[in-house]
Amino acid sequence: MQTPNLDEIDKLEELVRKLKMQYDQFFRGLRKLPPTEDRKRLDEMMRDQLRGKLRDNAARFRYHSLVATYNRFQELWSRQMREREEGPLNFRERQRAMQATPPEPPPAEPARKPHVTQQPDDSYVRVASTSNGEAMGEIHRQVAEANRALGKASPTVEQVAALVAKQAEQLRGRYNVDSIAFRVETVDGKVKLKAKPVS
Repeated sequence: MQTPNLDEIDKLEELVRKLKMQYDQFFRGLRKLPPTEDRKRLDEMMRDQLRGKLRDNAARFRYHSLVATYNRFQELWSRQMREREEGPLNFRERQRAMQATPPEPPPAEPARKPHVTQQPDDSYVRVASTSNGEAMGEIHRQVAEANRALGKASPTVEQVAALVAKQAEQLRGRYNVDSIAFRVETVDGKVKLKAKPVS
């Protein structure tokens, strides 16, 4: 099978964008039916890409970012379809839910400050939505180095890329920024990725 390249990922990104527009039109009442067939075709194309092997870091990162975005859209569309079919809660049910007494919170345990081993502030690696792959390579190198120091096996580049893509997508949506900075930390004997938005 042909190896997916950046042109193919560009095409997938465009199809995801168009499908989102079609669903937006449907939920606004501008379309009579949801774009079910277009969604099925796009699902098949995304599954076909999973069978390919991305050797280029930039392509791999963009693909994992796109998959995370598409999964988020699918969850949103499914929820909106359920609300459309079931209808909103009636007024009395909403009032009961709002007036219900919340359960007593469990007694708070004394906070235990975690032991954190971190690198200097300049160790943050900046990742943009159009990363050239060098940032991913650097993040994976830091993760591998931290795991070696703990005597543990390191995750693959693909696993690190998927984690970075997921965190980056969440922060981009929450803070409306393009770039996310990542740093590797060791917290209580576990290697973790710390992410922050970059304006």
